[in-house]
Amino acid sequence: MENLDLRLPAVKPKVAIVGAGWAGLAAAVELAPHVELTVFEAGRQPGGRARRVRDDGRVIDNGQHILLGAYETCWRLMRRVGADPESMLLRLPLAWIQADGVTMRCPRWPAPWHLLAGLLTARGLSWRDKGQLLRALGRLSLAGWRVDGDPTVAAWLAATRQGEAVLRAFWRPLVLSALNTPPERASMRILATVLRDSLGATRAASDMMLPRCDLSALFPDPAMTWLAEQGATLRLGCRVAAVTPAGPGVQVDGQYFDAAIVACAPYHATRLLPAEILPPAVKNLSFLPIYTVYLCFARAPALPAPMMGLSRGVVDWFFDRDALCGEPGMLAAVISAPEPDTLPVDDAALVAAVLADARRIVPALPEPVWARVLVERRATFAATPGLDRPGVRLGAPALFLAGDWGDGEYPATLEGAVRSGVAAAHALLQDTTQTKR
Repeated sequence: MENLDLRLPAVKPKVAIVGAGWAGLAAAVELAPHVELTVFEAGRQPGGRARRVRDDGRVIDNGQHILLGAYETCWRLMRRVGADPESMLLRLPLAWIQADGVTMRCPRWPAPWHLLAGLLTARGLSWRDKGQLLRALGRLSLAGWRVDGDPTVAAWLAATRQGEAVLRAFWRPLVLSALNTPPERASMRILATVLRDSLGATRAASDMMLPRCDLSALFPDPAMTWLAEQGATLRLGCRVAAVTPAGPGVQVDGQYFDAAIVACAPYHATRLLPAEILPPAVKNLSFLPIYTVYLCFARAPALPAPMMGLSRGVVDWFFDRDALCGEPGMLAAVISAPEPDTLPVDDAALVAAVLADARRIVPALPEPVWARVLVERRATFAATPGLDRPGVRLGAPALFLAGDWGDGEYPATLEGAVRSGVAAAHALLQDTTQTKR
């Protein structure tokens, strides 16, 4: 907030935030010291698509997230609400560990030598494969991590002559993990931004940050506690029906506010807001799923590493939740943006396929004592070339949008969500100070 002239009126403006996912909470944390704040959330818990859920007496996350050391906005907001990233996440140097493919571990050396050492010592790639990777990453680095136009990742990789082994074992899982969009459809411009802020930045920026606690404890719960201490009104389990312009301000289900931020999924925003003030981009987004399959065993699964992948199989990545979070015997398997005809037809068959993949890593795994399939059908927007993403301002004064799907450089990640929330909060404060002068 250092660059904002916050000469607000003596009476704080009344502001509503509709949605307490990571974007809405980020906006709330930025705004709380400056406004009279009310946060509306339809669910009983905050956190949106990154929170804990209760299932069959167990507490699990509604998905698995990999954060990066580059996520400075996440870390700043966590620290503000009293959550310590370094104790709540396991910081690992950049690594790529596949049971049936590439194993690369980068040492704790300064950038870019850590990446060069990791690539040169990687197992599972021929020297020709390593040369192809170095050529592609070197080309991006020399171009300032920018690409001409906005080709698909697949088209860009073809132009840099990446071989089939590198595509299968490195690029495809990387793109699915970062963008949740297949390389044939994914934007190379958006991928280049992610690579710029990780591989192209400091060594610490490329570190993988794996949660040691459930996702609600990571930010949503501390944020709600902090907001309550700031005097914010928090209305969980309150589903808003309509947000409409009202003179210089806004009405949220008939209650007047000086301004409001709608921080929910775009398909909910189209229900809440009048069609005439919505930019077309909100309605034109498409979405892709993420499947998370939990397997719980009577004893610790003991993967060779907390996070391990497969280049050939149903599962993209396994996470040892026992080792990471102290959840006894628990594995989480993630399947990103699968094609509908590539998955088994029902949950039981999918659990069996995931268990078969897990046994390729740990052959002695017994039958699980509990299993669950969680599906986010619209987990992320499809990060495609030329994507028109809506900005924070709407076609009416005092109304703003926030969400990882909004205008920005990042794909649908937690960092993208909190950056969007911060941007909406800044725009609201800027407009409010100008209006009140």
